Amino acid sequence: MALFEDPRFVSATAPAAVRLFPLPNLVLFPQVVQPLHVFESRYCDLVEDALSSDGLVAMGLLQPGWERDYEGRPQVWPVVCVGQIISHHRLPDGRFNLLLQGTYRAAIQRELAPSTAFRQVEVDRLDDYYPASGKAARPALQQRMAELARELLPARSVVCKEVDELLSSQIPLGVLCDVFAYMLGLPLSVKQRLLAEWNVDRRATLLMDRLASRCEEPPASQGLKIPPPFSLN
Repeated sequence: MALFEDPRFVSATAPAAVRLFPLPNLVLFPQVVQPLHVFESRYCDLVEDALSSDGLVAMGLLQPGWERDYEGRPQVWPVVCVGQIISHHRLPDGRFNLLLQGTYRAAIQRELAPSTAFRQVEVDRLDDYYPASGKAARPALQQRMAELARELLPARSVVCKEVDELLSSQIPLGVLCDVFAYMLGLPLSVKQRLLAEWNVDRRATLLMDRLASRCEEPPASQGLKIPPPFSLN
């Protein structure tokens, strides 16, 4: 299974309400595919509901202090990634293994009153914004970002070959940023900042700064996990 599927822009209309799947250790990005093992009963209910309807799930990152109220409704960062279930396997005991593909960023407007075991939120979709003022500088920015990413990837790895294929496909800068942000082992706080940045030029600058810092670290301290690990809820 490829780390990411079709790198083209995915068009979708944000629903009035979307199921919220908050986790303390995962930031999903548009276009990438994340394996999930779902075992908590409330989130198994969430998956069942999604599979019976539109298949959409909003992945959100829990804010610090979530441990005090994990069984309740701990705070989630206000920008999430709405994903589509593209494959699933229901286990005999009711748990699920599934693949969730990110489709778009969204800003939480409000959380709905409890009516299900899982949480639901109303969201506004955040499409990538490309300022006209940055158009001339983007090709060089994209090239430099690719060079930094290659420095962090293991030589001759399968992922490195996929990155080369992506770069040869004229992938938009915003999508490239999201793919690299997902795969290159950045801290969760940085990933969340990148997810929240809908201005592509600012997102690219922030990511470039982080990649440049990682390239200066000793290889043993970079701690890359490529692809990112299977996530448990």
